[in-house]
Amino acid sequence: MTVMGIDVSSHQRETYATSGMDFVFVKATEGRTYVNPKQVPQARHGREAGLILGFYHFLHPGDIQAQAEHFVAKCASQAGDILACDWESTSTGSALCEEKDAFMKAVKRLRPDHRVILYCSTSYWKTRDTTSYCGDGLWIAEYGVGAGKPHIQADWLFHQYTSKPIDTSVGRFEDKAALKAWATKQLAPA
Repeated sequence: MTVMGIDVSSHQRETYATSGMDFVFVKATEGRTYVNPKQVPQARHGREAGLILGFYHFLHPGDIQAQAEHFVAKCASQAGDILACDWESTSTGSALCEEKDAFMKAVKRLRPDHRVILYCSTSYWKTRDTTSYCGDGLWIAEYGVGAGKPHIQADWLFHQYTSKPIDTSVGRFEDKAALKAWATKQLAPA
């Protein structure tokens, strides 16, 4: 009762293994200026393989509205793609919980027809999050545990459980068709 997927960034090739995968999250942007130079070909590769697509923004502290606008302007998303906020430590520190919430709400206002989710570690969820706001769903990262068995009480939709050989996640959907129906807002969350 799970679907499998990976996430890719400029650290991976423009083409990547898709066998056995149902979805891919592609890094789109970071901060106010960075755009993944491989985003478009990586997204095209996922679409050609029939994967459900998601795009993520690596959130920095400060200039939250500008980051949301940068993300939606530079993201190669299409209708039905999932948009995610990647909330973790950066070289300039970490966005506050209030900034994470404001970013996600801004993206939802700018792209109301897309699902908007939060990506963070169990540590961030348990120690930095004070609102439990995760938009349309939580993509939780915890390695060293079984796939689909993160140590949190909160409902989650995706669990990133390993980074070897590539960041790999499971999704709590019956099958790929159910994930697609949820992503395109034809089905309630799992």
